[in-house]
Amino acid sequence: MRKKIEKDAGERMVRTGCPSHNCGGRCLLRVFVKDGVITRIEGDDRPGDTLEDPQLRACIRGRGYRHRQYHPDRLKVPMKRVGKRGEGKFARISWDEAVDRVAGEMSRVKGKYGNSAMFVPYGTGGYSQITGRQTAQRLMNLFGGSLGFYNSYSWAAIAAATPTVYGTSVTGNQRQDWLNSKYILMWSWNPAEARDGTNSEYFIRMARERGARTVCVDPRMSPSAVSLADEWVPIRPGTDTAMMSAMVHVMITEDLCDREFIRTHCVGFDETQMPPGCEGEESYRDYILGTQDGTPKTPEWAERITGVPRATIARIAREYATTKPAVLYQGYGMQRRAYGEQVVRAGCVLAAITGNVGIPGGWAGGMALQAPDGGPLWIVFPTGHNPVKASIPSFLWSEAVLRGKGMGPEDGVVGVDRLDNNIKLIYAVASNCLVNQHANINRTAGILRDEERLEFLVVQDNFLTSTGRFADILLPACTQFETWGVEDGWKYGDEVLLMPKIVEPPFETKSDYAICAEIARKLGIGEAYTKGRDERGWVEWALDRYRKTRFPGLPSLDEFERSNAGVYSVPVTKPAVAFEDFRRDPVGHPLPTPSGRIEIFSQKLFDLKKPASIPAVPKYIQEWESPFGPEAAKYPLQAVGHHGLARVHSTLDNVDWLNEAFPQRLFINPLDAGPRGIKDGEAVRVFNERGATVVPCRLTTRIMPGVVTLPQGAWWTPDEKGTDRRGSINVLTSERWTPFAFGNAQHTIMVQVEKAKGR
Repeated sequence: MRKKIEKDAGERMVRTGCPSHNCGGRCLLRVFVKDGVITRIEGDDRPGDTLEDPQLRACIRGRGYRHRQYHPDRLKVPMKRVGKRGEGKFARISWDEAVDRVAGEMSRVKGKYGNSAMFVPYGTGGYSQITGRQTAQRLMNLFGGSLGFYNSYSWAAIAAATPTVYGTSVTGNQRQDWLNSKYILMWSWNPAEARDGTNSEYFIRMARERGARTVCVDPRMSPSAVSLADEWVPIRPGTDTAMMSAMVHVMITEDLCDREFIRTHCVGFDETQMPPGCEGEESYRDYILGTQDGTPKTPEWAERITGVPRATIARIAREYATTKPAVLYQGYGMQRRAYGEQVVRAGCVLAAITGNVGIPGGWAGGMALQAPDGGPLWIVFPTGHNPVKASIPSFLWSEAVLRGKGMGPEDGVVGVDRLDNNIKLIYAVASNCLVNQHANINRTAGILRDEERLEFLVVQDNFLTSTGRFADILLPACTQFETWGVEDGWKYGDEVLLMPKIVEPPFETKSDYAICAEIARKLGIGEAYTKGRDERGWVEWALDRYRKTRFPGLPSLDEFERSNAGVYSVPVTKPAVAFEDFRRDPVGHPLPTPSGRIEIFSQKLFDLKKPASIPAVPKYIQEWESPFGPEAAKYPLQAVGHHGLARVHSTLDNVDWLNEAFPQRLFINPLDAGPRGIKDGEAVRVFNERGATVVPCRLTTRIMPGVVTLPQGAWWTPDEKGTDRRGSINVLTSERWTPFAFGNAQHTIMVQVEKAKGR
């Protein structure tokens, strides 16, 4: 039993939201402070822990945050680059000089090229409503705007594909409803490690205690497979759609589909319900049975592709189709792949043809934002109107540096016919996406080194990250414990968490908001930027917005602060069910799709006339890097970069506690290690044509043979020859994007592994 820690004299405790940096959850922390220093961090201790309103229990990342807070490598003062870009050589400057330089460069680029040559990239390293990239975006918008972006590195394919089936991304029941399910397919989903809403793993465990059977389909035996599943089904990465298709084949040939629901609520399943003008086109049933392509999508066919035994595929198909109600929850890893849109649509179709849509205990699949209204409000800090109409997919920023002028719809550009500029200035706030989290690091680093292409880069962060090493100006930001903030329940949950200022900013650090406010004043838009509010004032503004739109009982900021409750939550007594009205009356409550029904065949996708890469019905398409392609002769192993407990993306990689508990290693099956002469714990070189990394290995049967996995987010640390020495997987990934969403496909990787020499 853990020994109770007695409170020290003079010590105070403050409840606050965890500065989670987009981990997938929002948890409550108890932060203990003495003499202005955080001494320890513990989790939620509120009484009355219930299914309706459970505690928001933090994981090891939040509990270990003090070691990041007081890390000796914190950025302390503003600095300017003194060496070549990317060398990481900087000299101290004053705040006045830093602000003058940033404001001057913004004015210069605006005057020479126009506002569309400036860009605030995607990044989630500061994720309360008053910190992070939105502070810089407000600055840019008031200054005349900047090139915009849409979608994200996490959700691009699933966010774009889900509405092609349902017309909306609000496809998830509230999670308490999982307890009504009898069968839960956790497909590429790992909430116990990566988090996908605080307490998701708890609700799965409660569902199991009430009799639900859970099956985890994943190349890796994740902590979720170990702790939450009755069965682990290893599958070859990138082949999930093939297994789903084979499951549908079993359902069709064994008459296990919900034929009445398909008839009344769906379009495009078979030839009897094709959209007008598409009567002779390939229906979903035609594809599954091989009517036109001559290849029935049988379990035998799928076994050769997926590596999953045909009997297992058939059994899971029967279980999912006949054990009602059932949940098929789709994780995000399998849609960050070459044709990530297909697996999303295939999962949605499985839910539809089994009749699991719109019922308690069921699940429609896809993006699964929380019914009835999409869940939390997320970022509420007002960035205002962006006068620049053009936007690019978030993942294609490097393309816009290289060849922005002239990029158009074929590159995902929206708002204009063609871009009129290349990106010339980047203001990166709380973002390591320019280098570490972007694909093909060596290529990206080469782009950023070119000062003629990218003329100015300012980085605002807590540490000298891999991205920060390329900055022209470095601005030291304080942490979320050192300023005011507020956050809500991320994707799921009905709560608001207050993040009061707990300790003073150290050294010369300032909040993201304060830094941008100073630059705004230099540019003559200071009053428009602040509206007379400091950080606490904006928290008050945000709480008022929450109160008016979602939480009418939310206390005032003064009351919230005095109570030291840390969180305001609304118990879920009757879980909302997505599409409940549509299920009951599809005519009176049609979906926001062109047909008003679930679109198994999408007219919108058909009209794009790209059937090989964007088919109208969900199909398995062999990836551009695959065990079945010619590249496998040289690079025979598939690699994936899973989310681990040591980091949130790249944040927390420098925390000693977390590195000790979860050291960076390549996980490889003994069947792959043996022929290569690799022993457990040895350093290995993982490489392909894009780059190489050297990292210790862990031999384990908890990864499928033919697959290796390297936890994503480790900070790129190249040696003098350019070989990474930290295990940064993005030296191996490709910058190619998915065909419909223009999204991140970074999990599509083929590599070779060998024993490292001379480490």
